[in-house]
Amino acid sequence: MVNVKVEFLGGLDVIFGKQRTHKVSVSGNGDVTVGNLIDYIVDNMIKNPRDKEVFIENDTIRPGILTLINDTDWELEGEKEYVLEDGDIVSFTSTLHGG
Repeated sequence: MVNVKVEFLGGLDVIFGKQRTHKVSVSGNGDVTVGNLIDYIVDNMIKNPRDKEVFIENDTIRPGILTLINDTDWELEGEKEYVLEDGDIVSFTSTLHGG
């Protein structure tokens, strides 16, 4: 079990009860990865099934959502394979704004 802080920014908070910051406990078989966290978010935190496509596409984070692990781009950290540690901060920021 790993305890992390998850942030939804840039308007993404709308699909998470308008709450930007969440404390989340995630479990997995062995190491707990960002992939496990994403599965947890999709399965447990997105209430409206239609909102899942706003966040996820082809089993990964949708293009246009900047994903940071402890303020570092997740692409530099191994994306979904990154092994989470207690206290990590994972933030998702939409770069797509309506207008």
